[in-house]
Amino acid sequence: MNLIRKIWNSRSDDDGNFFIYLHRILRFKPKNLQVYRKAFTHRSTNLKDDAGNPVNYERLEFLGDSMLGAVISKFLYEEVPSGDEGYLTKMRSKVVSREHLNELGKELQLIDYLESSIPKDSFGDNIHGNLFEALVGAIYLDRGYKYCEYFINKRIIEPHVDIERLEGKIISYKSLLIEWCQKEKKTFNFHTYEDTGNDTLKHFGVKLSIDNRVIAKARATSKKKAEEAAAKRAFFALQHKIEGK
Repeated sequence: MNLIRKIWNSRSDDDGNFFIYLHRILRFKPKNLQVYRKAFTHRSTNLKDDAGNPVNYERLEFLGDSMLGAVISKFLYEEVPSGDEGYLTKMRSKVVSREHLNELGKELQLIDYLESSIPKDSFGDNIHGNLFEALVGAIYLDRGYKYCEYFINKRIIEPHVDIERLEGKIISYKSLLIEWCQKEKKTFNFHTYEDTGNDTLKHFGVKLSIDNRVIAKARATSKKKAEEAAAKRAFFALQHKIEGK
């Protein structure tokens, strides 16, 4: 009955639908819908509050990033008592990697509730992770640390964090490849160029050369993504050498 009463007391049917959606993904009842509305508002809306401050998810994204780091750090500190600072930092980076946060945002279909003046299909993958972080920030402001920790445990740690699997997970193929090249005294070069073609979104192409020989090519919507994709292809092409097999 409490859920029904909450919906009836909403200012609109839209608020009611939003409340139901939040209740389903959070697994507890949100109190302040406005803070969650802000977590789903893109800067392109140009909304401002009465004091003239921007109303969008970016500040909540910053807060959510900090809360994710704190909760994951606490979990790793308790779960791996033998891990030193470097180990714990590296493991935390794997858990809250941009790729993983993007996957979590997609899993919860957060973009379906995004308020934006930009068509949703124009956004890159990072919008999903940004919204996930903003949601975590909103939870903290609405219900405090305990509920924030509960959500992170249920949505990230319990279903996705396996210490042994994470230990072998590669965060950045580009960093790994550069480290290997430096160790083996090999020259490397990421040649990046615009490669939009007939695509609506701008694309970039990358040719990765090692010792003046092109090892891999890739194409993506940002230079960073294209370089990482090329490095990943190069890694698998040279895996037996890199891993010393």
